[in-house]
Parts: sequence; C-alpha cells; structure tokens
Amino acid sequence: MKPEAEQAGGAPDHAPPSDVETIALVGVAHGTSHFFHLLLPPLFPMLAADYGFSYAELGLLVTVFFVISGVGQAMAGFVVDRIGGWPVLLGAMVCFAGAALAAAGAQGYTGFMLAAALAGLGNAPFHPADFSILNQRVSPARLGHAFSVHGISGNLGWAAAPLVVAGVAAASGSWRMAMVACAVWALAVALLLWWRSAALRPRSLARIASGPPSAGTPAPSESSLSFLRLPSVWVCFLFFFWSTCSLAAVQSFLGPAMGRLYEQPLGWLAMMVTGYMLASAGGMVVGGFVVKSSPQLERNIAWALSAAALMLLLAGSGWLPAVASGVLVALAGAGVGLAGPSRDMLIRQAAPPGATGRVYGAVYSGLDVGFAVAAPVFGWLLDRGLSSSVFAGAALALLLGVASAAWVGQRLPGRAVALSSEGAG
Repeated sequence: MKPEAEQAGGAPDHAPPSDVETIALVGVAHGTSHFFHLLLPPLFPMLAADYGFSYAELGLLVTVFFVISGVGQAMAGFVVDRIGGWPVLLGAMVCFAGAALAAAGAQGYTGFMLAAALAGLGNAPFHPADFSILNQRVSPARLGHAFSVHGISGNLGWAAAPLVVAGVAAASGSWRMAMVACAVWALAVALLLWWRSAALRPRSLARIASGPPSAGTPAPSESSLSFLRLPSVWVCFLFFFWSTCSLAAVQSFLGPAMGRLYEQPLGWLAMMVTGYMLASAGGMVVGGFVVKSSPQLERNIAWALSAAALMLLLAGSGWLPAVASGVLVALAGAGVGLAGPSRDMLIRQAAPPGATGRVYGAVYSGLDVGFAVAAPVFGWLLDRGLSSSVFAGAALALLLGVASAAWVGQRLPGRAVALSSEGAG
C-alpha cells in the first residue's frame, strides 16, 4: 500500500530537480506547439501574392488546422491515458516537421492544405499529454508553477512564430527556407524529448493506465467513457470555449478594430496585440503564486477575468486616448494570464482518477472549437463596421467563462464525494 500523500498525487521532498526538468521539457514542447499554430499565417501575404489565393481560401487553412486539432485532441486523451504522454509528444513533433516540409515543397493549394492538416494533427495531443505528464511527475506544491510555465511557454511560442518565419524568410530571401528551418526545430525538440525521456515517463505506467483498483470496477469500455457523464467536464469545456472566443477576437481582430476606432498606424496596432500577449505571460507568472496562496480557484478566475472584461470594454468605448486604451488592452491580457494557472488546477480537480488525459483532451478541445467558431463571427462584425462590438464580444465571452468556472467550483466537493462512494462500492 502506498503512503497516503503519494496516493493523492504527492511526491517525495527530494524530487525538486526532477520537477524542474519535467516542467522545462513540457514547456519547450508546448511552446513549439503554439509556434506551429502560426506556421502558415505569417506567409499569407506572400502566398496571396505568389499564388493568387484569396484570404477566404487562406482562412480555410486555419479552419482545417483547428478542426483536426479539436477532434484529435478529444481522441488523443484516450491514447495518452493508455501509453503515457511522452511517446505521443514525439509523434506530434514528427507531424510538425512533416507539416513544415509539406509547406516548403507545396506547389499549390493542396500542398498547403496538407501542411495545415499535419500541423493540426500534431497539435491535437498536446494538452492531454502535457497535463498528464505534469500531474503524474510534478509534486503538488509545484503544480501551480508548472501550469504557469506551461501557459507562458505557449504565449512565447505565439510571439516567436511571426518573428522567426518572417526573419528567416527575409534573411534567406525565400519563405520555403523558413519552413525548412521550422522543420529542423521540430526535429531538434523531438530529439531532446527522446534524450531526456526519463523526466517525462510516468512513475508507474501500469497504475496510471489501469487506474486505481477498486471493488466493483466497471468494464473497461464503460469506465473509459464514464468521465463524460460528469457535468463538470462539459462546463469546463464551455469555459475553454468562451475564453478562447475572447482570445480569437484579440489575436485576429483587435488590431483592425483599434485602427478604425483610433486611426493609429499598423505598427502601433501590432505592438498593442504583442503587449496583450506579453502581459498575459507575465500574468501567468503571478498566477502560479496566486494558486499556491489562494486555493479558491473559481474566485481567482472570477476576479481576474471580470477585471479583464471591464478593461476591454473601456478600451473599445472610444472614450479614452489611444495610448490609454492600448495600456488597458495589455492589462486585460495580464488578467487573462493571471487566471490561467487557477483554470488548469480547477480542471485537474474535475478529473476523475485515472482519466486525466481524457478529461484534458475533451476540455481543451473547447480551445480549438472556440478559435474555429469565433473567427468568422468577429470577422463578420468587423466587416459591418461594428468595431466596438469586437471588444464587447470579447468581454462578454470572458464573463461567460467566469460563470462556467463558478459552476464547476461550486460542485466539485459533491463530485469528489460521489466518486469516492462509487470507488468504495
């Protein structure tokens, strides 16, 4: 019989070096996945000029990426729970390399569609694999910081992609060389994960794959899907859907909306969106400490996202000078980042024992669905000159996320009792 602390997911006090390495490796992998979110978009102006693609055709490449990623993410959780996260991450890196090479060799729209599909397939398993590894390997006292690093690395991947792709293309004179460089990076990360795989492997794969033994355990086919009966899982999905709708508005349309409201140059607008992402990363750093000092996760989320929603509303009101509105947008990013670690811990508490990968896969597919659904909606608003409504819609989505988080938090204690009773039966 294992000690009680270890059964609850604890780790011995002599584990910190292993914690640090695990967190760092998962962070590098997650940053790479976000980098490949933006593998093709930085090329869109060049592809439109070289091939005559319309922006509707180019936008469809993004939709293909997120549809494949969303469907695959929900399925990948089952694979992660069966074989562990680290071999799945290796396969994902190979898909990323294949996507970049497909883009480098593309001679028409079909080639770029293949690149988008491979990149989406590679992106699919990251959240179930990452969070499964972190929950299995990192000691509970450091999980908040682990989730914080995980979120920060994703933001840095988003920030790096346009700079790297555009920079290599400019330096080499060819966007195809930029794609080759991206493929080399993905393969280098794969080699790193393989070399240091001991820090990513489950401590007890057999126990994790089969789940904790209990009397009256249901048949495998039933138990593998039983988590879908938990309302908290689907409300967590909605939380991700709404928060990602807000992010989609910021990433894709906040710059043009601000440009119409305040008539600022494109460089200033790009810096404003970059400021949002960097402030979000900074908020995640603080959020890791907030999780440790304040265990009331839904309250942390409510305060942070409500403040962010208010700032977005003020920024889009047109009442303030352009610089003040830009500062408010950045502060809104800090609020969203602050809520990130609390969000990830809340989902961890909603996951039944032995189903971490499946729950994270189902819940995080809300991210892909949010991107796929929100982009055309906010684009439609902007096409009709409703610039302020982009800010209002992003703020409303955050508030709906707050409501979802509150619903989950209020029902977690009852869920825990129900699960323990079922295990005892």
